[in-house]
Amino acid sequence: MLNRMSLPSWRLPPGVTRGAMDYAASTSVARDYDKYHADNPLFEYEEQILQEEFGGPPPAGVIADLGCGSGRALLPLMRQGWRGLAVDLSEEMLAVVREKAEAENLTADCVRANLVEMGAALVPDGSANHAICLFSTLGMIHGRANRRAALGHMRRVLKPGGRLVLHVHNFWFNLRDPGGPGWVLRSLWRGASEKGFDTGDKYYAYRGVPNFFLHVFRKSELRADLASAGLRVRRWEHLDVRRRHALRSPWWLPALRANGWIVVCESTA
Repeated sequence: MLNRMSLPSWRLPPGVTRGAMDYAASTSVARDYDKYHADNPLFEYEEQILQEEFGGPPPAGVIADLGCGSGRALLPLMRQGWRGLAVDLSEEMLAVVREKAEAENLTADCVRANLVEMGAALVPDGSANHAICLFSTLGMIHGRANRRAALGHMRRVLKPGGRLVLHVHNFWFNLRDPGGPGWVLRSLWRGASEKGFDTGDKYYAYRGVPNFFLHVFRKSELRADLASAGLRVRRWEHLDVRRRHALRSPWWLPALRANGWIVVCESTA
């Protein structure tokens, strides 16, 4: 297992913070993942979106789960006939996916990879009919250039016309939190004045990791990043405050009311 002292900071992979590496190396995080998130309403709504996008007649193809975690979103699709391609930085998480798939006699190819460096040798071009990147996995990547590189790989692995379902958090929603307006102002200032800091970067304690990193997005930022990667938006769902369903009346102050977004996009290449 990796630990906090296993790699000096300068040897961390591109886009991977110390906190992300500690999270990926944690056996307890991987083994308790499903139990810890058992009542998360976002997961149920994500599954609804995935059924709307990928359900229907028995499929014959591959869905890549990029940042798959325990495979909680991929396994239901595999039960319907999709072949699963599970990609994650965490070998511990991939071990959980393998065990789940084997228990149900399902086929899942598991690849340990950093999404920023997910080259063709690991996941070949056009190897997936569709892909998913959920639970703000994109936001766990540090640095805008690195996030754009990851999106480029996501587009690369899709077959022509393939779809990517993506979830991220909304920067402006933080205005609703206690102390949120001050954090938003400081983040805007640091993003404009501090090299190496992007507006929306935050560090906090999470599941035993004291310095967990997450980037939260502005809508214009995400649109630009998707476009730079050759991904065209097909569907943009604004999430309600508890992430149980789409925002009611999304035309009214969506930037302040949406907890985050689930975005469905497709390859333009």
